[in-house]
Amino acid sequence: MTADLRPLGWLGIARLGLVQTALGAVVVMATSTLNRVMVVEAALPAIVPGLLVGLHYAVQVVRPRFGHGSDVGGRRTPWILGGMAVLGTGGALGAVATALMVEKPAAGIALAVLAFAMIGLGVGAAGTSLLVLMAARVAPRRRAAAATTTWVMMIAGFVLTTAIAGALLQPYSAERLVAVTGGVSLLAVLLATAAVSGIEGRIAPAPAPAPAAPASRPAFREALAEVWAEPQARRFALFVFLSMLAYSAQDLVLEPFAGAVFGLPPGATTQLAAVQHGGVLVGMILVALAGTLFPRRALGELRVWAFGGCLASALGTLALVGAALLAPDWPLRPTVFANGVANGAFAVAAIGSMMQLVGRGRASREGVRMGLWGGAQAVAFGLGGCLGAGLSDLGRIATGSAPAAYAAVFLVQAILFVGAAILASRVFEPAASGTSSPADLAAAASPLEVRS
Repeated sequence: MTADLRPLGWLGIARLGLVQTALGAVVVMATSTLNRVMVVEAALPAIVPGLLVGLHYAVQVVRPRFGHGSDVGGRRTPWILGGMAVLGTGGALGAVATALMVEKPAAGIALAVLAFAMIGLGVGAAGTSLLVLMAARVAPRRRAAAATTTWVMMIAGFVLTTAIAGALLQPYSAERLVAVTGGVSLLAVLLATAAVSGIEGRIAPAPAPAPAAPASRPAFREALAEVWAEPQARRFALFVFLSMLAYSAQDLVLEPFAGAVFGLPPGATTQLAAVQHGGVLVGMILVALAGTLFPRRALGELRVWAFGGCLASALGTLALVGAALLAPDWPLRPTVFANGVANGAFAVAAIGSMMQLVGRGRASREGVRMGLWGGAQAVAFGLGGCLGAGLSDLGRIATGSAPAAYAAVFLVQAILFVGAAILASRVFEPAASGTSSPADLAAAASPLEVRS
């Protein structure tokens, strides 16, 4: 018997958002708390945690392989739970490795390499299948709002985890670090398990396999080649890479820029980062509201927000070029906030578009398709920080001027955003004749019958 499931309501969407909260809880401990301990308590060069964080992004290039595994198995939940188990184990091992670095740096770093690789693999496996599951179970008109909800819940996981873990780590000791991080990892796995329990639905008994059945389950390389041969999937992967590269290039640059060019103290630059993230949340909420209130108008279309958000982000980074050249007589905080709004709009439109487009193309390749896009995003985030920081250093060497160096970084960002906008205008061309609508293909992505 085929399962008869309605699209998820807001409670179901919030349950899937809890998986993102769990993911964020483990990742933020690794990228912030463990990072700080390595540099301060273990007195290691900052490049060590930097390379480890880069490693956790780099290993996510295998996301398409995880997606292929879930395509072949026809189920997403086992990959979500398996990924969370690997992620939680990696988070706990990372704390053990960080504590070990104080006494035995070489052994600690070696263990940390394994731990951060596990963190990246866990995020890749769980995150890829989570987005495919959302695409299959969320109605098209709610996908922008669902993307915003899950993103906000992930950020909430960052905030709650750092606040609670920070209190529990007082006074600091290596034993407390291991206990608190291990506890966070365990709770994250349990939370994700409870969140996805039963949400995917039952699978109808499969008919007896026909002699040609093996041809429908090709090897991973063949499946990946088929997806890469799809013009829309390929263009969207390039769009995700360019836009997220531009977006993440600012991560390691904004606060140093505000300090070096505007003379702001550390506390003020931290507040400036909060202004930026506040703008990002506002942008995401605007897209979610537009998609919900105007589902049949241009204002409610993800393609409009993806294209417009990238162009607005280009204008925002050009405004930061002006800020660099005209400091301190430039309204920095309003500029950063407006840029954040534009960033949030395009980012949530991109995530919603992943769910909207994942069913377009060859059937039974949804996991590979989502993995390809998720891998492009992970690589872009890994390279973006290096790009921004590296360009600012090279700019200072070449010009001897901090304002000119940062202006060059923001100009490169603007160019990348314009390129992403051009790609966005082509990604959303109507599907070729004979293909189904995104809603129809999302329903066909699994043996579940989804009613709209």
